[in-house]
Amino acid sequence: MRPARLSAGDTVALVAPSGPVPQDLLDAALPMLREWGVKVRIGAGVRASGQSYLSAPDQARAAEFTEAWLDPEVRCVLAARGGYGTQRMIDLVDWAALRAAGPKVLAGSSDVTALHRAVHTHLDLATLLSPMPASVLFDEDASEHLRRTLFEPDHARVLRAREPDVVVPGRALGVLVGGNLSLLASGVGTAEQGSARGGIVLLEDVTESPYRIDRMVTQLLRSGWLDGVRGIVLGSWAACGDPAEVRELLAERLSPLGVPVLSGFGFGHVAGSPTLPLGVSASLDTELGTVTLDSPALD
Repeated sequence: MRPARLSAGDTVALVAPSGPVPQDLLDAALPMLREWGVKVRIGAGVRASGQSYLSAPDQARAAEFTEAWLDPEVRCVLAARGGYGTQRMIDLVDWAALRAAGPKVLAGSSDVTALHRAVHTHLDLATLLSPMPASVLFDEDASEHLRRTLFEPDHARVLRAREPDVVVPGRALGVLVGGNLSLLASGVGTAEQGSARGGIVLLEDVTESPYRIDRMVTQLLRSGWLDGVRGIVLGSWAACGDPAEVRELLAERLSPLGVPVLSGFGFGHVAGSPTLPLGVSASLDTELGTVTLDSPALD
């Protein structure tokens, strides 16, 4: 299912399912969010001082997310930032209660990839792989594309690679899946593992050396997660070493799949990252450097 698009006056809930939220970055982004004409509800964990690398204890983070989703006024649950910790809270969420509450928009990226997988698995909902406000990467371009996807999704159906680099040429049709490579790899063997079968896979990561990228891609290959994939779109690999080495590695590991592979799309841990839906059918054209949604990301 595709959740409904937003309208002026709707409520967006900011949550912190992963790491502590840098308050200066959050405060800088709040005016941009409010310019959308929405009410912004800030969760307790977003303003918490955090405990080490977590914004709050697992139970508190799960409760914050659950309460935001169950609030009938909230139309979109937006992660303030990533970091680490989402996987630790997934089993503490009352998924039956969330399903009964009806569809809402989940937006976020990086560590939130695990939460995307959980929402797809337990609620059968499309979600948004989006930039997050409490980040130095949440600039005007990132904010505007997220806003357009939320409020005017009909005008955000064609997404173009920033620096298109064709690894394997071709066209593909499939459902967009994926997100952060390390979270997808660490999700293998869990209830939310899912599969890329019949899908166009989005992959990106940050601060991972080439051998670690190799290991995680190899895990997805050997586990069968990539069996039946129809196409692959590669985003940013910020601070992952020599870009040429990363590109060569990904080409070596992914080309044998025999499906179109497009690199240089420019989503993920990069300024101005576009918002891409997960769970929505799309077409990939490496010659044009585009991903075109069959229908708007939101209903």
